[in-house]
Amino acid sequence: MAANPVRAVFLTGFMGAGKTSVGRALALQLGWRFVDLDQMVEKRERQNIAGIFRQSGEAAFRAAEQGAFDSLLEALQEMGPTVVALGGGTLADSPRALQLRRSEGRLVFLSAPLETLRQRCMQAAGERPLLQNESGFGALLEARLPGYRGADLEVASAAKTPEEVAAEIAVALNLIPQISPQEAE
Repeated sequence: MAANPVRAVFLTGFMGAGKTSVGRALALQLGWRFVDLDQMVEKRERQNIAGIFRQSGEAAFRAAEQGAFDSLLEALQEMGPTVVALGGGTLADSPRALQLRRSEGRLVFLSAPLETLRQRCMQAAGERPLLQNESGFGALLEARLPGYRGADLEVASAAKTPEEVAAEIAVALNLIPQISPQEAE
């Protein structure tokens, strides 16, 4: 069997789209590593994202995110097949999208209706520093849509479980689960 040419799957989408839960489910289904970029930022900065925004502002968060992003892309060659949940604003900076294109990965946009995203985010409002009033929330989504729509694949995540979305991604990208030598015999 030929080796799988995809070394990474990057999940993008607005806050509440399911990037982390779908990412974990996809990594589990494929036997791949899972990395959450927001968690990388928090670990590197020794502070949660809401705290970074509160103390230092969005510009400081974006700089920390860029550092984590660069480190992740460098490490991918050593990590093996990886599913990466990007932050909702990671692709707001277009050079990052170009960097992803060079990484032997595929970019997947998880989409959902505005009201679904809003409901999901309201459940974790304290953890969402960019959760704004109703019109600001929609305007931020609209501003980010062009970056998301440049993905290799768009998958609707609203009416499905994370496992169903993960399976749809795996099939659409023709991803092959990693089989241990014991399972292959």
